[in-house]
Amino acid sequence: MLSDGTARDRTIARARLKFLESAELPAAIVPEGIRNSWQRSKYLGICTDEVVVPYQPDYDRESRLVRAATPVLDRLERALAGSDACVIVTDRKGWVRDRRVGEKRLSAHLDRVHLAPGFNYAEQFVGTNGIGVALEERQPNVVLGTEHFNERLQDVSCAAAPIRNTVTGRVEGAMNLTCWSGPARTFMAALVQEAAADIERVMYEFSSSQQRALLEAFQQVTHYGDRPVLCLGQDLVLANSAASTRLTGDDHRLLHEAAAELGHAPRTRKQVQLTGGETVLVRCRQVDSSAGAAGYLLELAFTEHPSDEAHTRAGSRSRSRDEQDASRPWPLPGLAGKDPAWNAVSRSVSRCARERTPLLLHGETGTGKSALVHATHALTGAASAPVILDAMAPRTAAPKADLSAALRAAPAGPGHALVLRNVDAVPFEQGPAVARALDAAAAQGTWIAGTLHRAQGVPEPLRHCFVEAAAVPALRHRLADLPALVDCLLRRVGDGVECAPEVLPLLRRHDWPGNVRQLHFALREAAAGRRTYRIELRDLPPSLHSAGSRSLSAWEASERDTLVQALLEVDGNKLLAAQRLGISRTTIYRKMRTYGITLPARG
Repeated sequence: MLSDGTARDRTIARARLKFLESAELPAAIVPEGIRNSWQRSKYLGICTDEVVVPYQPDYDRESRLVRAATPVLDRLERALAGSDACVIVTDRKGWVRDRRVGEKRLSAHLDRVHLAPGFNYAEQFVGTNGIGVALEERQPNVVLGTEHFNERLQDVSCAAAPIRNTVTGRVEGAMNLTCWSGPARTFMAALVQEAAADIERVMYEFSSSQQRALLEAFQQVTHYGDRPVLCLGQDLVLANSAASTRLTGDDHRLLHEAAAELGHAPRTRKQVQLTGGETVLVRCRQVDSSAGAAGYLLELAFTEHPSDEAHTRAGSRSRSRDEQDASRPWPLPGLAGKDPAWNAVSRSVSRCARERTPLLLHGETGTGKSALVHATHALTGAASAPVILDAMAPRTAAPKADLSAALRAAPAGPGHALVLRNVDAVPFEQGPAVARALDAAAAQGTWIAGTLHRAQGVPEPLRHCFVEAAAVPALRHRLADLPALVDCLLRRVGDGVECAPEVLPLLRRHDWPGNVRQLHFALREAAAGRRTYRIELRDLPPSLHSAGSRSLSAWEASERDTLVQALLEVDGNKLLAAQRLGISRTTIYRKMRTYGITLPARG
């Protein structure tokens, strides 16, 4: 349906219908970002006339994002009272966490299309919409009326901007402004970006208060001894030398997850197995601040087994041999890496595949959890690839079938593997049925594997389905593997493609929030646009040449990319770049500092 009678809307609506009917690219009048989102939505099979989205009524209403957004939303709610406007905050995965609406008619319409707290408006469920595109492309955008992929959303226009952690640069959520469709509203993008910046400032203030509390707690404990102590906050890790020499970055994450599982008890103890196989006894307490819970203080005691001295001497040589074996690389087909944490998880997954032990893999998006299952399953000699189902978007032959039915329909028996992605997204009411389906498959000899972001997110009915758990390290924690990973990924791109020597140092400076998947996309884009047989610095996406952590507007991102391209074309000569762009060399230096641009310089 058309939201108004403008010629532009009619043209875009016709382009959309033509695009849905054929594989032809949309007309040039459709903005590039909208065209890209339409293509992704069509590839994902998003429904065009019905809004079907996941719903999770139970979520943390006291999270740092929600608490930081509340005063900003309160102010906007007062300013927009009675207007045909609505402001919404979502988390980084697209789950709506708060909504404030100016008029009842708009509120009723948003309820009908499920744009309300507890629902998920990620692009993979709804198709092109402000929230989904902002989170997918990690930059502000505006989606007007007929630009929406789903027809039921075309009565409204929306603008959205990602909300970033100003310390780490990680996207924490999105700020969205929705209005009835009409003439393009120039204020929408500016207002939503200003609101996102306000939320980022409040989050930074919370972070500062929490970091001070963690530092004070850490100093109090470490002042009286040299036992291993670790302080873990959302954006801060403090460790004394006794702890830092024995822990890796992935150990920090395991211990943080263990601390979170212990809840709010004043002092509790728990044994945790680290990525290298060592066991540590953890005494944990929560650290509070004026801005709420700041993190956890952990006092560690590394255990030695067995306790019997004679048995210890007899077993020391055996443990030494085991440790030497565990330190050796564990190559897997199509994968690369020698990092100890990666090596440990590769061995664990291989053993579970061989022994058909149900396994839960947890780690950040893009770290290679599904790839590990594919590779280790292939090593068992299986003729068929694992069947992968996603709890967030199950794909079944019967559109109305639920997740448990899809699991029951999957091939089962020895030689088969079944992977359930995003285990934490299984609806609570479906948990028992899904657990029964997994148990039935395992009983027939199917290897069961589950993946998710955090280990503690497994719904209670499914916990017994997974006998073991393993953590897959983030790419930023295994940068020593970067050369091998680059070689491996370039072999997938095409034979003979390689990187110039100066490319790897630049790749090492990036924090890779999207992990190996992001690295693969960056290399694929660079290889496609390279001008010689190898990838040069100038072939890399402009964003990799920038170390800035704050969120950039579309205009700023375009300015940064133009500046990077000009500098690359003159081998970093700032005077020549300034002349080409028609600006002063002083402006070049200032812009480089603003955007954190780092390039080899000649002048």
